[in-house]
Amino acid sequence: MRTGEATTTERRPWTWPSRPAWLSWLSALLLVAAAVAPLVLYWLGNVDDQRLVDLDVYRTGGAAILEGRSVYGFVTPAPQLLPFTYPPVAALFATPLAAVSWTTAQWAWTALIFLTLGVSVWLSFRAVFDGVDGAPGRSGASGAADEVPLSPGSAPRVPGGDPARTEGKLRGVRTRLGGLGKFGGFGGTSGTAMGRLWTPLLFAALMIACTYLMPIRDQVRFGQVDILLVALCLADCVARRPLWPRGMLIGLATAVKLTPGVFLIYFLIAGFGPGARREHRETFLVAALTAALLTLLPFLVIPADAADFWFRALLDPERLGANAATTNQSMRGMLIRLYLPDVLTSLLWVALVAVVAWYGFRHARRALLDGHLVSGVALVGLMAVLLSPVAWIHHLAWVVVVLGALVGDGRDPVRLRVAAGVWLYYVLPIPWWGVTIKAMEIPVLSPVLGKIVQNGFGLGALALVWVLGVWLPRRRATFQALSRRDTAPEAERPGRDEGPGRETAVEGA
Repeated sequence: MRTGEATTTERRPWTWPSRPAWLSWLSALLLVAAAVAPLVLYWLGNVDDQRLVDLDVYRTGGAAILEGRSVYGFVTPAPQLLPFTYPPVAALFATPLAAVSWTTAQWAWTALIFLTLGVSVWLSFRAVFDGVDGAPGRSGASGAADEVPLSPGSAPRVPGGDPARTEGKLRGVRTRLGGLGKFGGFGGTSGTAMGRLWTPLLFAALMIACTYLMPIRDQVRFGQVDILLVALCLADCVARRPLWPRGMLIGLATAVKLTPGVFLIYFLIAGFGPGARREHRETFLVAALTAALLTLLPFLVIPADAADFWFRALLDPERLGANAATTNQSMRGMLIRLYLPDVLTSLLWVALVAVVAWYGFRHARRALLDGHLVSGVALVGLMAVLLSPVAWIHHLAWVVVVLGALVGDGRDPVRLRVAAGVWLYYVLPIPWWGVTIKAMEIPVLSPVLGKIVQNGFGLGALALVWVLGVWLPRRRATFQALSRRDTAPEAERPGRDEGPGRETAVEGA
């Protein structure tokens, strides 16, 4: 195999887990349960009119269908007074929630949140788990592919760079750390059994870390659906051998909440043009067909509600809540908080949408064609947040996937430090710090710095588009070149100050 090639992972025959493996997974689940219990008990013990208010919206929409009332003509009880804002097929899917008690719905929905978070964590950080577990065809010495390509044989294109700049500084760090993927030597054939015992504990640690991201905390607080949509789209994009037609889950997610429709654009642009592949066109067609069928279904079952949504409710952005609120971290929300004339705000927004969409989808397409699937999904997820007219903080559940893309196979300490910084940034309630600074009414400081900090999560999402699209490919190239240099026989290693050696390193990247 040529160094730098992406490879598929060989499927191991399934065997019943040994007793140590069962005990490890049981310990991991108990650890997760203990760590998230304070968060769950706090929000499920909140006063009734503040508890899982978005779940109440879903459940009331399902109840409206069961009782023959208008889905888009009601609001939840005071003080929330929230309308149903989702497509009519979402109300159909919500009818089981209305058929059970409110207490049962709360606990069942909270369990679903953590189940889908677990799926998202597993798929986002799978390259790390493969390295710990000793899975073949992954996390090789070259550090080449840390994500599995959609189709066998597709190799990532690695951008050029100048790895010699950081050779001296990073060689010692790599030697000392050895990389998270090897997890103290438990990866590889000799340590497979030990690695499988450590995998559950690593999974538990990542689950706990992701649970306390602010967008995920808000999933539990409000009873939101976003992490379910993340899991559906992520599974559709990165599953190695899906049991369903690839694209079906994206179509389902799009029919339920529209914003996952960015993945239709993703596979459409990947399916045409230079390097396009037939499987991407097929994924697009399956997703589009699934979304279309689920969109048309309510016209047959609840036609009045379907027409009401598509021709009235959808056109009213204020139904989603106060668009200027701090929690709206989309580009439009940030512009609205500048309080410019409405026409100018709209023109600026349209221009920004065009520029960011071109930039983000271009890099997402390259990531997909290069075989870096998690990076591609993370970029498209950020597009769903930034391009939407309204994107609440809990919509940034895509940060889980961003972290997985940054960590990769866990062997590059630089990427680990960047991921840790991003994790901390989205754990802290930074936008609310901006509100506090503005409330201090300090001349210049409050209106300028306060507004910047208030938009912190949205601005962070914009920065992450650059990090994933530009910095990360360059960092991969640098680390791969350094890894190849470290693993090459001593006689073949170029001198640090030799010009031809530097050229070889760049070409190899």
